[in-house]
Amino acid sequence: MIKLATNRLMVGKIYDVVPLTVWDIITDTNRWPVWGPTVKDVQCADRFICKGSSGKVLTSFGIWLPFIVTEYEYCSHWGWEVASVKATGHRIQASDAGGCYLWFDMPILAAPYAIVCQIALVRIEKLLSEPK
Repeated sequence: MIKLATNRLMVGKIYDVVPLTVWDIITDTNRWPVWGPTVKDVQCADRFICKGSSGKVLTSFGIWLPFIVTEYEYCSHWGWEVASVKATGHRIQASDAGGCYLWFDMPILAAPYAIVCQIALVRIEKLLSEPK
């Protein structure tokens, strides 16, 4: 799913799980390289991020970039800056039909990045279907 919201493009998917299950995946820095197509490694003192968490990510281009979590509301949304640039937002929204939506948002000028986000959504779906 794709939608526009106040100068941001949003790409999302609905999952048949409770929001906390998705939240645990998207806030676990150990799992970022598993679902994030552009993240190959992460160095962060916090395994599960919170507001102010910082560290660096190794990009698929082989470059380490610093990051800081600038927005954080538990089991709702988080956003970050990568190399001092506002990057992708991550939002979870409960569905009236059960389950939840996960949305990635980005500036409209970064619209091509929506393809990367769609790949991430599919990878997260695969993680959700793995046996525990």
